[in-house]
Amino acid sequence: MKTDPRGRTDAWVAAGEASRLLGVTRATLYAYVSRGFVRSQAASGSTRERVYARDDLERLRRRTEERRTPDKAAAHALQWGLPILESSIALIDGARLYYRGHDAAVLARSRSLEDVAALVWTGRFDGLPLRPPAARVAQPAPGLPFAARAQSMLAAAAAHDPLAFDLRAPSVAATGLRILRLLTRAATGADPGTRPIADALARAWKTGARGADVVRAALVLCADHELNVSSFTARCVASSGSHPYAVVIAGLAALEGPKHGGASVRAESMLASMRQARPLRAAVNARLRRGDPIDGFGHPLYRDGDPRARLLLDLLGERYGRSAEYRFITAFARAAETTGDHPNIDFGLAAAARVLNLPAGSPFTLFAIGRTVGWLGHAIEQYATGQLIRPRAKYVGVPPAQVS
Repeated sequence: MKTDPRGRTDAWVAAGEASRLLGVTRATLYAYVSRGFVRSQAASGSTRERVYARDDLERLRRRTEERRTPDKAAAHALQWGLPILESSIALIDGARLYYRGHDAAVLARSRSLEDVAALVWTGRFDGLPLRPPAARVAQPAPGLPFAARAQSMLAAAAAHDPLAFDLRAPSVAATGLRILRLLTRAATGADPGTRPIADALARAWKTGARGADVVRAALVLCADHELNVSSFTARCVASSGSHPYAVVIAGLAALEGPKHGGASVRAESMLASMRQARPLRAAVNARLRRGDPIDGFGHPLYRDGDPRARLLLDLLGERYGRSAEYRFITAFARAAETTGDHPNIDFGLAAAARVLNLPAGSPFTLFAIGRTVGWLGHAIEQYATGQLIRPRAKYVGVPPAQVS
């Protein structure tokens, strides 16, 4: 990310540039700030000047333009900015990710997934309501991928949970903890009991203490990421009044797609295919010449690289810096970054899986269990509104008058 002499980054712009982007006077810009439409902060090294969030300015500019041209609004709906739903869970400022105001990278080094779930669901780090374990559900037949196993077990558990349709926030949080433990059992084949989820996964995957820290961090970093496709799906399902089990089943279905959480599967496969390539940089270049993607690189919301991937790679370097797999991962990343893109969370998860020697498919499993926290947080917010999410479609088919 480019930085000017005053220490500003292109994620934040001065008042003159902000006014120009919006096509308004500075007085109008200040009014937008006072109404909460645009974030501002003190400029680096200055007590008087302020800078303004470019993402907020671009979003406000698009909304203004599209109110004037409704057809344009319909054409751009659901494309990285519309519709906008209010949420208090995650903030992405172009460089960092925050959960309820807490830096996710800091939480990943210091907190458990259960702590972060409590924060997302209740606004506090403790006090998650507990319920007795859910009714025992049968483990699905072996050989099914994680998402299918988890969805089967969630559906069975919902059928035996008399409180599944208690949609009050404390009850959803209690159900959420049961769901997280059920997903952990789907991943490991064993009931985690009262053991922390990260520890249960690390024990089943035989990572040792060093690896358990990486597993915990990966789960926390995946907990939420604003209104991505699976979280939007979760909110839509919650808006209909469906129970939390159904919310997570739907979230898993959306996450599994190769353009979302399934991208971690592609990154995992790419690293496996490139592991023995020599020389590595030539192999990466050959991949680009063939038109094959470099999976796990680039993210439209982070101009200077995904902080979640950076944190995971840092942790791997601190704990496994001398391992052959870590040296391969860093060499591959250096070769791939010649494209101008940086590693994203999909690459970070795939890298962790290789360095820790986790089972095939574990990057997606970590993503899914971690993101369940966010899905249920969005469900709690949506239940509280009582509103049904029901967009309209712009009809572009054959006009009725032309049907014979």
